[in-house]
Amino acid sequence: MRHFGHLAEDVRGRLFVEQPRAFTAQSEPEVLATALGGTLYSPATRPALAADIRKQAARGVVSMVLCLEDAIADHEVDAGERNLVEQLNDLVKDFTDCAQSHPLLFIRVRAAAQIPDLAERLGPAVELLSGFVLPKFTPENGGAYLAALAAAEAATGRRLFAMPVLESPELAHLETRREQLFGIARLLAGHRDRVLALRLGVTDLCSAYGLRRSPDLTAYDVALVAAVIGDVVNVLGRADGTGHTVTGPVWEYFPVQERMFKPQLRRTPFAEGSFAGGGTVGGAAGGSGGTTRTSGEEVRRRIIEHDLDGLIREVELDRANGLLGKTCIHPSHVPAVHALSVVTHEEYCDARDILRQEQDGGGVLRSAYTNKMNEARPHRAWAERVLLRAEVFGVAREDVSFAELLSACLCG
Repeated sequence: MRHFGHLAEDVRGRLFVEQPRAFTAQSEPEVLATALGGTLYSPATRPALAADIRKQAARGVVSMVLCLEDAIADHEVDAGERNLVEQLNDLVKDFTDCAQSHPLLFIRVRAAAQIPDLAERLGPAVELLSGFVLPKFTPENGGAYLAALAAAEAATGRRLFAMPVLESPELAHLETRREQLFGIARLLAGHRDRVLALRLGVTDLCSAYGLRRSPDLTAYDVALVAAVIGDVVNVLGRADGTGHTVTGPVWEYFPVQERMFKPQLRRTPFAEGSFAGGGTVGGAAGGSGGTTRTSGEEVRRRIIEHDLDGLIREVELDRANGLLGKTCIHPSHVPAVHALSVVTHEEYCDARDILRQEQDGGGVLRSAYTNKMNEARPHRAWAERVLLRAEVFGVAREDVSFAELLSACLCG
């Protein structure tokens, strides 16, 4: 697997000064946690699930969750399990080297007992599986989930990761939040190698108060949600070796085929004139390897058509608040998440300079772009995270903007 691997080689060459590196399902956990990117959720009941996985992989999706929980009705669980087993056994026939040929696949269960049961029923298709998503994870039910995962690992001989979802009412309620967070931290401390990332279930957190954010608002505009996110990162996302990767919440809105009115961009996510220097995007969609010039206005039009403006703002705020990656419920969301995950040339220069200075004994130095001061020791953890993200998502060329990266993804 490789981020942006679905783009033509010449297109990647124009976009990246350091291209994304390949990884497999057997890569180190910190690499996989960073590489999750936009994790696309799909109901396990979809009749063409195997075909969907193939199609999304060809479009650049790197991680998917096949959902047996909130995405399907209660009476569909048995049928969803059967379909999941059947579809993955169909999918596994396509791959001679499963670790390199398909997205990272996870199953979202409803109960701990489903984990070893499904692992057994999958048979050879368990080789496609990277792990399980554990909903409404608390200190009270988390032990059973993790024990079931360990049993499935032992039975299959395969490494299986856990991705707990933090979404319980007890986490939303102020009087129980502290106990929940420190209880989860203690529980996960004994299973560090098994936990790939923590996911935030903001929809469920909002439901405890009858809230739902509009497409004009990000999760950070909802005070209750912002407070929970801050506390989760405070306790579970620390950069001192005790923390975990925490992924961004779902963006609930996606485009429809026909709309009477289109939303207006409230703030362009890139500077006016981003393409003034004649920036080009390869025509990968046509397979000709040619180039087309894409104006800033054209990219803004595409963002409007895909309802991406609010998503883009929320991903920017996710990063600022210590979150990495995002839950996605629509394929159109994934390219924006991935384009925003690419390390800018300026970030890359800063990160390398900081780590080099820290090795030389610390201190402060002016950035290569001469617009900030880089403090070696305080910024070290940030720099290490940037270089890991650069390894997975690549480093954009100095004159390549987010707009060009997104346009390449939408065209490719």
